[in-house]
Amino acid sequence: MSTKRKVFDYESPLAPLIKRLVQEKRASGYKYDTPARVLWDLDRFLCGTTVEPDELPKPTVMQWLAQNPQEKASTQQRRIILVRQLAQLMTRLGYSAYLPPKGMGPRRSYVFSSRILTHAEVRRIMQAVDALPPSPKSPHRHIILPEVFRLLYGCGFRLSEVLNLKNQDVDLTQGVITVRQGKFAKDRLVPPAVDMVERLRNYDEQLEKRALASREPDAYFFPSARQAAWACSTIYHLFRKVLLQCGIPHGGRGKGPRVHDLRHTFAVHRLLRWYEDGADLNAKLPFLVAYLGHKDFTGTQKYLHLTAELFPNLTARMNEQFGGVIPAGR
Repeated sequence: MSTKRKVFDYESPLAPLIKRLVQEKRASGYKYDTPARVLWDLDRFLCGTTVEPDELPKPTVMQWLAQNPQEKASTQQRRIILVRQLAQLMTRLGYSAYLPPKGMGPRRSYVFSSRILTHAEVRRIMQAVDALPPSPKSPHRHIILPEVFRLLYGCGFRLSEVLNLKNQDVDLTQGVITVRQGKFAKDRLVPPAVDMVERLRNYDEQLEKRALASREPDAYFFPSARQAAWACSTIYHLFRKVLLQCGIPHGGRGKGPRVHDLRHTFAVHRLLRWYEDGADLNAKLPFLVAYLGHKDFTGTQKYLHLTAELFPNLTARMNEQFGGVIPAGR
């Protein structure tokens, strides 16, 4: 299934090289959508300079990188990385280009600060979502959103993965959901629990009986009132209102609970369930890596650290039973 990408019209003297960089990255399997937009910003900046088609001098690079001194560290690091990638391409092709050194710019913070919800909080959230009434702008949200939120928690999906599901991606006969072009441009198969599959069958029947949405294979499985994908911002806003209704405090912008914390909560609750069932966590972890669509074990190990922080009384017992399954802290 092809995904329509925004095409940027690069016009600076370095436009051919920028286009080549984008093409090479996408040919290597990267989505490269946000980088393509940032490179468009660079391209527009270069249009106002005297840069030549075969050079990328240091003063020009430093001038562009210094444009937004108030930006987040992660944003500035992204711009530095993209300039470095362009410079590496130019150098490889024999052009003169300033290569920003590694370590340049502010350090990014990689603190894993998720808000893991309790089982009781998850139940309250689901009850509140189940009780959502229709609204003028979303007349069918009371049918759609309970299933969206259950997939977020019940399968640990990323929000964009759920909202972008098409009918052809949800096999209700086999009970398998296909996530296409998820993070790291990976496809994966996710089998929800049997009761979740049954809920989705009932949901699908409701939509078909009421003729609320197209059942064509390439139509959205969770359609908005305009038969498009729901906007992530709409779900974020609604989630904040649900938290308030449930009496669950929110720490403010950039803190939790966030919609994405339902994914983190799924992972921690699953690890705890496996431990309580006496399962071998060393054998189970590869399944969690694949289920969540992680690139490798690094992301999943964060949940082991988080489990240890939340339930320190379990750490010694888990390591005794499963042979040091929780890695040493960094």
